[in-house]
Amino acid sequence: MPQGDAPFKEQVYEIVARIPSGRATTYGAIARALGHPRGAREVGWALNAVPEGSRLPCHRVVDRDGRLSGGWAFGHPEVMAGRLEDEGVPFLEQYRVDLSTCFWDPAAADDPQQLGLFHAPCNDG
Repeated sequence: MPQGDAPFKEQVYEIVARIPSGRATTYGAIARALGHPRGAREVGWALNAVPEGSRLPCHRVVDRDGRLSGGWAFGHPEVMAGRLEDEGVPFLEQYRVDLSTCFWDPAAADDPQQLGLFHAPCNDG
């Protein structure tokens, strides 16, 4: 879990870097894991500040109901959707991921199942 003395933006980046391929989390879940339960918007601002070309998997962060909200960062939701589809993240409908099967909870990130060690990838069924 991120260190309390690191700037908020850096803590957000640390969590996002840990999201496993094939999983997705929400802005609100990241905010809650950082002790800011009403800080989802600030998480979004932090991710919007990620430099273009960064390897940070920002495409794995969606809004609270699974909708892709990275249009500003990715230019169009299709780009974000394509990256998630390539990782096997299932969709309920266009531009809305199925969080019931692929949600990754950063607050429980030390749980082996959250790390994907004992959990089948989403695209396996």
